[in-house]
Amino acid sequence: MHKAGFVNILGKPNAGKSTLLNALLGEKLAIITHKVQTTRHRILGFFNDEQHQLIFSDTPGIIKPAYKLQERMMKGVEESMEDADIFLLVLDATDRRHWEEKLPWPDEIEHRVQAPDLPLVVFINKTEQLSPEEVAEKMQVCQERFSHAKVLFGSALEMKGLEELMGMLKQICPEHAPYFDKEEITDRPVRFFVAEFIREKLLLHYKKEIPYHCAVSIIEYKEAEDIDRIRAEIYVGRDSQKAILIGHKGSRLKVVGTEARKDMEAFLGKKVYLELQVKVKKDWRDSDGALSWLGYD
Repeated sequence: MHKAGFVNILGKPNAGKSTLLNALLGEKLAIITHKVQTTRHRILGFFNDEQHQLIFSDTPGIIKPAYKLQERMMKGVEESMEDADIFLLVLDATDRRHWEEKLPWPDEIEHRVQAPDLPLVVFINKTEQLSPEEVAEKMQVCQERFSHAKVLFGSALEMKGLEELMGMLKQICPEHAPYFDKEEITDRPVRFFVAEFIREKLLLHYKKEIPYHCAVSIIEYKEAEDIDRIRAEIYVGRDSQKAILIGHKGSRLKVVGTEARKDMEAFLGKKVYLELQVKVKKDWRDSDGALSWLGYD
């Protein structure tokens, strides 16, 4: 008997969804920063063993869209509601907004998660910061709010509770043949991860609105036996943002490139030559054409 299914991870920004995905798979498939809206794309990551294929779907944090980029991000969340076999709802144990009477997301998502026709697993994350009494209180709140859910707790960052979570997901996963080649770990191409490593460094090294106005495109990727040569363009919305991004004599952009290159080399297992350029694409976040060209479909 073989089991296979889509485990679609949902939650508010900064709940720890991407950290949990990486921890469950033992691979860095999703970039992680302390800033909200780090995840822009839906990412599939595959867990495979002899009898199981769990297809984890990491989605952007659920927000009310303010511009077209965010609308497309939320479309990815909506799509994940349609093909799910299991919903995995991640709640931040330390964020009071996750424990309000009504979760602050659209009613249609609330309705879908609460529907009894699909299994729901609630993972209370970041409990390493709480006392046992506080964890018990959070567990009770979840059991009352999600009466049909399996509720577990732990810490994705500290790798606690993950074995129990994986065991639960395997148990309730439906019987099915594998959907993907069991040698694969994701549906995304290498170029996607290379671009994401660059965007992660932008989020880490720039403040305020700058990283949210940035998009990354891989213009050229040449593979060789000993080194991969990559040329990437970073797009911003205004000329002033370009100047900030580059820094004095290119100093700030050099730091981004150096750190991103090291992550790429670790991911690819080989040397990388990385060339970065910054270009202005005015108001790209609200342009349907620009968003499609940049891969936000």
